[in-house]
Amino acid sequence: MDLNYLLSRHQISLMRADAATTREARYSHTGMAHRYADAIRSAQMTLGASGAVLEAR
Repeated sequence: MDLNYLLSRHQISLMRADAATTREARYSHTGMAHRYADAIRSAQMTLGASGAVLEAR
């Protein structure tokens, strides 16, 4: 996947987690942010890019 796409989806997941009105929705969006962060780290390693530390809240 494109690294920019992954970065965008990670940010959107974090924003949706912040805006969630239920614990379940917050948990779901935070989980997605974690999965996108893992995919970003993997893509960065594959591309040889030095990665910033990404964490979901």
